[in-house]
Amino acid sequence: MKALFDQVSAKCSEVTTQKYSTSFSLGIKFLSSNIRPAIFAIYGFVRLADEVVDSFHGYDRKGLLKQLKNETYAALESKISLNPIINSFQQAVHQYQIDVELIEAFLDSMEMDLEKQVYTKQLYEKYIFGSAEVVGLMCLKVFCNGDADEYHTLRHAAMKLGSAFQKVNFLRDIKADHVELGRMYFPNMNFDCFTEEDKALIEQEIKAEFDEALVGIAKLPRCAKKGVYLAYIYYKSLFRKIQEIPAKHIMEKRVRVPDFQKALLMLNTFFVPQTSGKLSAHVV
Repeated sequence: MKALFDQVSAKCSEVTTQKYSTSFSLGIKFLSSNIRPAIFAIYGFVRLADEVVDSFHGYDRKGLLKQLKNETYAALESKISLNPIINSFQQAVHQYQIDVELIEAFLDSMEMDLEKQVYTKQLYEKYIFGSAEVVGLMCLKVFCNGDADEYHTLRHAAMKLGSAFQKVNFLRDIKADHVELGRMYFPNMNFDCFTEEDKALIEQEIKAEFDEALVGIAKLPRCAKKGVYLAYIYYKSLFRKIQEIPAKHIMEKRVRVPDFQKALLMLNTFFVPQTSGKLSAHVV
């Protein structure tokens, strides 16, 4: 009855995604049904690791992360885990031939979050790669389904999209990261005296990555294009809201996209033509 356990494992990853991220859950609904379980599995695993380092204060987070890493590598070797989320993840890894180097880089970035630190440019780039860009590459492995040429062509855009998403998250969560967790991801920035020029430099970097990512989204396989595009325009809407906030007020509240606006974004995405032509960067 291993098949039943696998079904339960997949459902655990799906529920985890839905509970932790309504925006990504909406995007996944726009993917073809045959690839949704693998994307849920990737997000569920990523979310699990992120919770260990971000939320389990009062527990041995270092020990828990080490346990998660050991269980993950053991599952990749044996092709099973009694942890349902890890079990569904290892299935996706084997089915879509996700490179173990991507998993290692992701777990290394999670380990970086265990300590309070100010990030240099080198550490910042390493963290962005491991925490965000490799997640985009894992998903791209699923989207391309063994087409190595397609994966190579879209690799850069997938990394830029993951990076843009993460940097928007950094801006959105500045208060929690800086004040509550003692993290300063953006190098050479002081959020105790954060200026409009500082904010503009970060936003310019994010905008450039969104532009590069959109070119790749237009070339995605039919099974993935609408779902990824919905995530893209959701984050562009979030980014636009952040741009409107003065630097001196950026730490006062956490910016979000209202549910009614998410519904409009979903409706707009539904009518995106399934072609390889240009997509609009319009946000609601």
